[in-house]
Amino acid sequence: MAFLTVEGLSASYGKVPVLNNVSLSIERGEIAALIGPSGSGKSTLLRTLVGLLRPTAGRVTIENDVVDYKSQASLRSARDRFAIVFQQYNLFQNMTALRNVTIAPTIVKKRKRSEVNGRAAELLAKVGLADKLGAYPDELSGGQQQRVAIARALALQPDILLLDEVTSALDPELVNEVLDTVRLLAADGMTMLIVSHEMGFVREVASKVVFMDAGQVVEAGPPAQIFDAPETDRLREFSAKIIRH
Repeated sequence: MAFLTVEGLSASYGKVPVLNNVSLSIERGEIAALIGPSGSGKSTLLRTLVGLLRPTAGRVTIENDVVDYKSQASLRSARDRFAIVFQQYNLFQNMTALRNVTIAPTIVKKRKRSEVNGRAAELLAKVGLADKLGAYPDELSGGQQQRVAIARALALQPDILLLDEVTSALDPELVNEVLDTVRLLAADGMTMLIVSHEMGFVREVASKVVFMDAGQVVEAGPPAQIFDAPETDRLREFSAKIIRH
């Protein structure tokens, strides 16, 4: 069985369906990228996996554990294994970079602050911010703030890192510094599910690409198949309009 298995997952905002029978699987250490037009359900899938939107049907399994989204205990257990980074950094403006990274492990995980400070400093160094431990968010660029957000997610020691368009709010010249951080995590073997519109980056770093449209998985496969030999008319249409221009 795959490390993460999604089977027939559906979800709605009120009466409006946003995910329709979505199925995919990810192996440990694999990097899967979700691509597709705006409104296709990519970000919604990530939000549903962590329980921010409750599924109306389907099953999610992490290793051998089925997530029961109606059970707070099961949802807490799942959230211990996921960490999500959103488009917006959502840093605490009155806290330093170091404190932004340590607050979740100390408050959510109940770890001693003295124990997590060293690990947080290591993570900030890992994302290239060793000299910014005492900096406040308004003293950091957008790319630096996003890297703090990634370090904050890693501080929770997740099994699976979910990245939701983490470069979309950045100026173009800041995109590469965040993508370099993701490349580093990929080299370390972190299991990731990435929503991205950076097609060159997806081709480079992903081991599996999942194309979504209208809340459904249309096609999934290795990058060479998705980008060079799409099997469906819808993906060929998307490729002609987006990928090759």
